[in-house]
Amino acid sequence: MTPFYWLIALAVFLVIEIITLGLTTIWFAGGSLVAFVLALCNVPVLIQVTVFLIVSILLLVITRPVIEKKLNESRTKTNVNSILGKEGKVTETIDNINQTGTVVINGLEWTARSINDEVVSEGSSVIVEEIRGVKVIVSPVKNRQVRDN
Repeated sequence: MTPFYWLIALAVFLVIEIITLGLTTIWFAGGSLVAFVLALCNVPVLIQVTVFLIVSILLLVITRPVIEKKLNESRTKTNVNSILGKEGKVTETIDNINQTGTVVINGLEWTARSINDEVVSEGSSVIVEEIRGVKVIVSPVKNRQVRDN
């Protein structure tokens, strides 16, 4: 009868994983599968539960970071995150003291500030380092001017 319970647990964990798609219970499904095999071999229940916990925790700790890293590599950054590291053109001189400056990045105009408080002249090329609120924080690309498109 014990193999039947492990089979039910496996099915429940898989259904929850299918519903959530968050890599939350798949690890416990793996532990249930191993415990199911042990139950088929008439291993004592205490050992089945122990192996279930050990396998589930090992799968969670060892494989989850690797799988999440692989899944995140294929995700496309959208919206604000997509401009980090992009190059833009200064359309109004960036002067942090006077609170002025705009840049065009991917065809969109952004209010800009210099990362190190230096004045960046109009027409200069800059790289987006970070975003604070609705402003991009940029650093100049030395000795380079961006051509008008």
